[in-house]
Amino acid sequence: MQRYFLSRILQSLVLLFGVVMLVFFMVRITGDPATLMMPRNASPAQVEAFRESMGFNRPVLVQFWDFLRGAVVGDFGNSLHFKTPALQLVIQRLPATLELATAAMLMAILIGIPLGLIGGFNPGSVLDSVARGVALLGQSVPNFWLAMIMIIFFAVRLGWLPSFGRDEWKSVIMPAFALGLSTMGQIVRLTRSSTLEIRGEDFIRTAYSKGLLPLTIYSKHVLRNVAIPLVSIIGVQFGYMLGGSIYIEFIFSWPGIGQLLEQAIGWRDFPMIQALAIFTSLAVLMLNLLTDAAYMIIDPRIRYGAR
Repeated sequence: MQRYFLSRILQSLVLLFGVVMLVFFMVRITGDPATLMMPRNASPAQVEAFRESMGFNRPVLVQFWDFLRGAVVGDFGNSLHFKTPALQLVIQRLPATLELATAAMLMAILIGIPLGLIGGFNPGSVLDSVARGVALLGQSVPNFWLAMIMIIFFAVRLGWLPSFGRDEWKSVIMPAFALGLSTMGQIVRLTRSSTLEIRGEDFIRTAYSKGLLPLTIYSKHVLRNVAIPLVSIIGVQFGYMLGGSIYIEFIFSWPGIGQLLEQAIGWRDFPMIQALAIFTSLAVLMLNLLTDAAYMIIDPRIRYGAR
């Protein structure tokens, strides 16, 4: 098992190095970074002075080595717009994104798993139709379109929820639901299909013959067998929520790293974009490692096979 985790950590480091290299060279592929970062009305002398101050006039390999050394210790340079270290701004915005992603994932789990279990054990019923409807909506409705519809209906017309900002607990409801609906649909679909396969197994019939309550059968026998694919979806989708919530944060003016990325792209703040890309990639890789660890805790067969 230790060898397995060491190999996974080594793979993650190689992938992270690839991300660092990709982020560095993408800035240069798009054109002269000094010209891209400076305002359009900057004079040639100002562009040249900026190029020299940022070190863009040095050989590319030397620039990459300096960038790599700085990335290892979390130094991605100063934001061109805020004039402060880029990583510091990312860390300041991270709690808001974590709050939004956690709320979205909790909604997806608390609604998706019960619907999938009930639908799988009662195929063709009204509740099964509801479960399939939620799964279909989650897979087909764009989250940015849903976000705007929710603002018009719940904020503008009914006035129940705030339409933007992060001022009170109600502010997180609409952005979390819009962000988590896709994951909710995947969880419902996977839980329902897995339950349909498991419900005819001998151990389920034995549990019913013992007189166990349906809730006990769902939680102790069915959910444990469904947990492995669910853990995979939850781990992958939580990483997506951390790095891919740019549209939702922009629409709801949520002060997280997604909104910061949108602003950095508009401002052509490349040090900030580089810090966000590498930080998000590192978070996704760590979530993948945690997902592998959860596999081994849930299913001993995986733990023994990794030895």
